[in-house]
Order: sequence, then C-alpha cells, then structure tokens
Amino acid sequence: MENKKYYITTPIYYPSGNWHVGHTYTTVICDAFARYHKMLGEDVFFLTGTDEHGQKVEYKAKDAGVMPKQFVDPLVDGLKEIWRLLDVKYDRFIRTTDDDHVKGVQKIFRTLYEKGKIYKSTYEGWYCTPCEAFWTKTQLKDGKCPDCGREVKLETEESYFFRLSEYADRILKLYEDNPEFLQPKSRMNEMVNNFLKPGLQDLCVSRTSVKWGVPVDFDSGHTVYVWIDALSNYITALGYGSGNDGLFKKYWPADLHLTGKEIIRFHAVIWPAILMALDLPLPKQVYGHGWLLIGGDKLSKSKTDKVSTELTDPKELVERYGSDCVRYFLLREIPFGSDGVYTNESLLTRINSDLANDLGNLVSRTTAMINQYFGGILPARGAEEGPDADLVSVACGVYGKVGKAMAALDAPLALEEIFRLIDRANKYIDETAPWLIAKDESKKGRLGTVLYNLAECIRISAVMLKPYLTVCPDKILGFFGINGETVTGFDTVKTFGYFSGGEKIEKASPLFPRIDVKKEIAEIEKLALSRRAAEKEQKPCESHKNNEVKPEITIDDFAKIQLKTGIVLAAEKVENSDKLLKMSVRVGAETRTIVSGIAKYYSPEEMVGKTVVVVANLKPAKLRGIVSEGMILCGEAADGKLTLITTVSEISDGATVR
Repeated sequence: MENKKYYITTPIYYPSGNWHVGHTYTTVICDAFARYHKMLGEDVFFLTGTDEHGQKVEYKAKDAGVMPKQFVDPLVDGLKEIWRLLDVKYDRFIRTTDDDHVKGVQKIFRTLYEKGKIYKSTYEGWYCTPCEAFWTKTQLKDGKCPDCGREVKLETEESYFFRLSEYADRILKLYEDNPEFLQPKSRMNEMVNNFLKPGLQDLCVSRTSVKWGVPVDFDSGHTVYVWIDALSNYITALGYGSGNDGLFKKYWPADLHLTGKEIIRFHAVIWPAILMALDLPLPKQVYGHGWLLIGGDKLSKSKTDKVSTELTDPKELVERYGSDCVRYFLLREIPFGSDGVYTNESLLTRINSDLANDLGNLVSRTTAMINQYFGGILPARGAEEGPDADLVSVACGVYGKVGKAMAALDAPLALEEIFRLIDRANKYIDETAPWLIAKDESKKGRLGTVLYNLAECIRISAVMLKPYLTVCPDKILGFFGINGETVTGFDTVKTFGYFSGGEKIEKASPLFPRIDVKKEIAEIEKLALSRRAAEKEQKPCESHKNNEVKPEITIDDFAKIQLKTGIVLAAEKVENSDKLLKMSVRVGAETRTIVSGIAKYYSPEEMVGKTVVVVANLKPAKLRGIVSEGMILCGEAADGKLTLITTVSEISDGATVR
C-alpha cells in the first residue's frame, strides 16, 4: 500500500533582511508538522521560499545602485542561514526568480487569459508599496493602508484584471460545504463578512509601471502582479506548468497552507478563485495563525522600528540559548490561532521552568541514580505497585493525545501532553523517593523497577519530542544507549516496556543550564540600549529630512568646527552591526579610528584609499565599544541614501577644509 502523502507550505517571505523572531514562527511550526508526519511514516513535502518581485524591491535595488536580483541574493542567503540555525528542513526553497517558477506563472496567466478569466482594462486604486497591496477607498483606515498604517498613493495604469467577482458565491459554498477548509473559524467569519458578502471586485493582476516581475509573455510591457506571482508558487514548486510535473501529480492538492492572518484574504479568497478558474483541486485546508506581539504591537515586516529592549534577532537568540529553546518557545508559548506575546522574560521563564527544571532535571536525576545505585546498568522491570500503574497509564496515553492535538493543528497542546508525562515522572520520583529505597538492600528489586519506569518515561518523552526539538531528544536517547538518528517513527512509544534491562546508561551532562533571569535581562537591556545609542549617533538628522530651517549662525560659530581631509587606510565592518564601518583614517601626522554609519552604502573595500572630509575636533564617542575620533561628512538624499563628501581633485590628507 502506498504511503499517505502530506504537503505543507508556508507563505513565501519578502526578503527584507530585517529578520526577527516573528518571521520564524510560521516556518518553525510547519517544520514541526512536517517532521511529525514523517515520523508517522507519511510521504511529506515541505515548501517554503521567498517572494522577490514587485515595486518595493525595484525601488530598494535602485536606491542601492544594483540590479534587483543582485539586491535580493544576499538577503535570501541570510534567510536560508536562519533556517539552518533553527534546524528547519524543507524539501524545496522556492524563489519567485527561479526559471521554472517564472515559466509556470506565465503559463498560468496565459491559460487564465485564454479561458476568458482575465481581461484588459484600466486600473485606478490605492496602492501600498510596503505591503504590495491594492485597496479601495472604503478599505483604507484614516486614508492609509489598513495593514501597516503607511501612506498609499492613487495609481492609474493599463492592467489586466482577473474576474474575481464571479467567484464569491462559489467560495461561500466552499466554506459551507467544507467548514474545516479555513481555520480558525474567526478567519472564515472575517472573509465572509468583510469580503464575500459585500461582493468581490475584479482583481488587478498586471502592472505596466513595475518592470521587476514575471513578464506577461503575450503582451510586452506588462508584468504579472506580485500576488498572482507569489500564490502560484505552491504549484509551480511541484512542476506545474513545466514538462516535469510528477511532483504536482503526486502531492497536489496541498494538505495545509499555513499563513499569517494578515494575508489570509489572498490564501482563502483569491487563491481558491484562481484554482477554480484553472479547474484545479483546492488545498484541503488554509490556516491563518495569529501574530507574535512585542510591547503590544505586531512584529511586522513593514513596521520594523521597535522602541524596546527585547532581543528579537533569531540569530542572536539561537547563539545565546540554542535552537531547541527558541523552537520550544515558539511552539509552546503561543496559543495556536491567536496572537502571542514575546518578551525576554517569557522566553527565559519557559527555558528555566520547562526545559531546565522539568526535562533537564528529570534526565539528570534518573541517569545519576542508575549510575550510583546500579553502576550505570539499567535494571530489569519488576512488578507494578503503588503509583506505577498511573505513571504507565500516562506514558501509554501520550502518543494518542499528541496525535489528537496535532490533527487539530494544536502544537502547543501536543507539547503540553508530552510535558504532562515529564511532570508525572518528576512527581513519581517524589512519590517513590528512590534514595530512601536504596538504603534498604532488601528492596533492590523495587528500586530497579522505579528507575526502569523513569528511564522508559524519559525514552518515550524524547521520541515524542523529536518533531519539535531537534537537538536534545537525540542527546537524551544517547544517554540511554539509543542512536537517535535511527529513531524515525513512533512505533516504540505506543506501548510501555521497550528496554530489556541490562542497557548501559550514561550519566547525563546538563541539557539546559539554568539561566539567572534577572541578570540575563539586565545584560540584554544593556546590549539593546548600547545599540540604540550607536544608531542614534549615526541616524541622519530628522530636521534635514523634513527640510527644517535651522537657526542662523555667525562666522564665529562656524569657525569652531575644524574640517580636515583624511585618507582611509583600512576599513572593516563592526561586528553585529549592519550600519557601521570601523576605519583607520590618516589626517596629516596622525591616524584616527573613526566609526561611521555608511556600511549600507559603501563596502570596506570601496572605502580604502578614499579621500574624506573629517570633523576633526568632534568630541570622541564610544560606538559599540569602539572609541570614534571624529566624523566623516556625507550628503543625504531625500530617500535617506548617504554619499561621501570628497574632493574634486587630489589633495594631501590633513589639509584644512574652508
């Protein structure tokens, strides 16, 4: 009999480069579901990727002076590095710039046109560049984008339109006939009341003002609108529209599209309509989860200014605490489907209470007692007595309870069920007091049974944790003589009594060292404040951006500023900063260290040998722990881009600028 198939997807990410822990939420959840279904013995395909086309990327690449593909390549690499650090194992990472995707989108667009589902007209509407979304006037909130709160602009251009208005009744019937299609129920209510019942409008699906996108191959000058482009990735990734569509035939329709609630309209209304128009099967389920909030606000791709001392960089979080701790927090702390709150304290509390105290102590105490009382050899299981039956009952029930939770897409509940067993095992230690039993030689058999039962509960817990945590379960199994890499399914956890007795048990090293929460939070806040101070020093003057006229000064005031030419001898990026360059600048007879916020505009290699203008008598300031002895002058464009102020002809360093 052929294995059951399971196809799961995340939305594809805009490669902003400003990654925070909120961006990792959806993908870590999908990874856990993919791993779980693989351990069920199912044939799983897990898709994620990046959405790289559109006006926003086009503008940013132009500002950076590079081609759009050149602009996004390093950002995509950065995202892949985050997934590597978090042990996310996808089956394909699709980029909307991939050749097969481009060809697939062109075929989809052409097919819809030939079927009469797309027509050409003129579009006029309100467009939000950061969100890549069109809005009607009534959908705007206080005249601004209802999603990110930014300014929108009225755009008029020739466009192709998808006949979305024809599909409202069909989508309503889809919801009625398949109540599990869109979850949680609150998302369905939102789509019905806010979009479907008021009536759908035809959708603009091409742009002539944006060149960075998939070209419409039968009408030069038009590019496919980013949302049609992005949504199609779920089938182009499987080869739809190509000569090799074996994966499409094998895995489509998707079992689960998991996405954030802010883009649920595209996945639960527009995408089903496109598939209906193509006469293709619909995904089995779309789930719109909540947001990860910090300080009461959404961790957004568009709103990245955070007046907070919370540490949210996923790379730093993994570096400080390890991937298991970050994954566990995301999967356990946030009620699935609802908004969750991230704080330094909530993360550290979860690490200490669940991972260090409950799981870590259970493993440490059990392996230590087996080594102390039985020389590191696991004793055989004896007859049950006292609290044994209840412990075994909880252990035997965990597989079914986790399965029920995962079928309901409730990863937090699944972890709660596993930790219910861990908690019960810790309570069992207190109930049986092995250290007291050990004092009576006649009770050696009873002591052996207690420790056997604990070892078996730990083994079951470790196997059940494998889809969620990717490092410690195999470590735990290794302490009990089991190669975790060979444990690829759940067969051994359905019954109690896997161990035969006589296995060599290693005394466990600490899995999760306990963290001094107060001290750690103080360190994080100190780090955040230091960074903010450094960024403030380098932040372009707001009054300049607003063209504010500053008070007049006299020639005597200006004479207080000493400007000199300097030549950059060496340059390097400041560690853990995207903005700062550290340079050695020769200013006449002296060489100074100057830190400047120009790393986004000039590489270290570009700076070496350049003649710069230095504010030579500026009071030294410490930036990221580096004493900066002056400031390099730059010109700032209206868009915030910085350009070095230099000389027209060669001049010696140390010359006075008048």
